Amino acid sequence: MTITKSPQARFLRFAKSPTLSQQLMLIGLAMTLFFLFLALFTPLLQVLGLVQNPIDSLSNPIQEAPSPQHWFGTSREGYDVFSRTLFGAQAALQVVLLATAISMFIGVPLGMLSGYVGGRLDKALLFVMDSIYTLPGLLLSITLAFIVGRGILNAALAISIAYVPQYYRVVRNHTVSVKTEVFIEAAQAMGANTWQVLSRYLFFNVIQSVPVLFTLNAADAILILGGLGFLGLGLPRETPEWGRDLQQALQALPVGIWWTALFPGLAMTTMVVGLSLLGEGLNEFINPRLRKDIRK
Repeated sequence: MTITKSPQARFLRFAKSPTLSQQLMLIGLAMTLFFLFLALFTPLLQVLGLVQNPIDSLSNPIQEAPSPQHWFGTSREGYDVFSRTLFGAQAALQVVLLATAISMFIGVPLGMLSGYVGGRLDKALLFVMDSIYTLPGLLLSITLAFIVGRGILNAALAISIAYVPQYYRVVRNHTVSVKTEVFIEAAQAMGANTWQVLSRYLFFNVIQSVPVLFTLNAADAILILGGLGFLGLGLPRETPEWGRDLQQALQALPVGIWWTALFPGLAMTTMVVGLSLLGEGLNEFINPRLRKDIRK
């Protein structure tokens, strides 16, 4: 009789002797949880008086260097850079999580339906997704941002369109390989319709790679959101946003005002690195063949 190793045993082995990629995944998880903590509790810190209002500029001196009163200094508009950096994490996570969720909820069902039904529907969806996939993600997001305008939901919609083909490709390829298994044929022989096969038998067998894609796309979406904010196409002007703060900081760099660019840029970089490490670790831990599936 064949003895299979349980997921719990695998997890215990991971905890006792983690590899380098697994250690990096833990570091990425800690960094991601740190920014998630900032996004959730920064408003509470503001209520307690520990963090200034990020849109309050009248009561602060202009372009003051970092000091005990303003830990990250102030900007040309008199904003507290520390406050805007913390609240920027909240805005980034809101847009990024919404964008990746939208692309996932569109790409996963389409990939399952396309791979299972096949035929003309599969060819048509493949053509559409390949057409979207060939376009640069940032250029596509900029074009859509011009059309839909500013706002959290609008920015999420503009960013999400670039990630739908990735979910579609991976889920479709898995569906094509799984739909020929014996348990699928048995379900069809018992009279299960297309919806029952997709929801009961295929779904949990083809989504192993989705959490990995979710984290990797989230890291990329932060950079795209920063690019949109830098171009003035992201969130409303009153919303703290790392990309817009970096755009405003460029005008002050030639005169030695370095802190307005350093801290928002460092926060953005740290969040991207954390999500990337988390995604790459999950890539090896859950499904090391993910990259091959994306390139098919």
